[in-house]
Amino acid sequence: MRMHGTISVERVRELCLALPETNERPSHGRPAFFIRGNRSFAMYMDNHHGSGHRALWCAAPEGVQEMLVNASPEHYFRPPYVGHRGWIGVYLDTGIDENEVAGVIEDAYLTVAPKSLVKQVTGTN
Repeated sequence: MRMHGTISVERVRELCLALPETNERPSHGRPAFFIRGNRSFAMYMDNHHGSGHRALWCAAPEGVQEMLVNASPEHYFRPPYVGHRGWIGVYLDTGIDENEVAGVIEDAYLTVAPKSLVKQVTGTN
């Protein structure tokens, strides 16, 4: 569900919690999504430190952050605090396609998930 070109926190929640063994709990006062209760893979940010944006911070495979930020700086950024670990920031209010956000969320999950869950999601051995 989009609201004025924005992907809502409710939609982000649906996408994150549709993945196996995920849960949500606040982290630093924001909705955060975890695998098996302890491995964070995504955080929703609303106007973080006055940024003026709704955004998602996600774990990402090595090298993906730089590639996405360079290719589409209108949609992607290096988030504070976790950017140095390769996480990617996604602006949710710049008209980014919901399917693209769903892909970033799945990649974040697969980056952090234990091998048994990766196999379950990807269907690979």
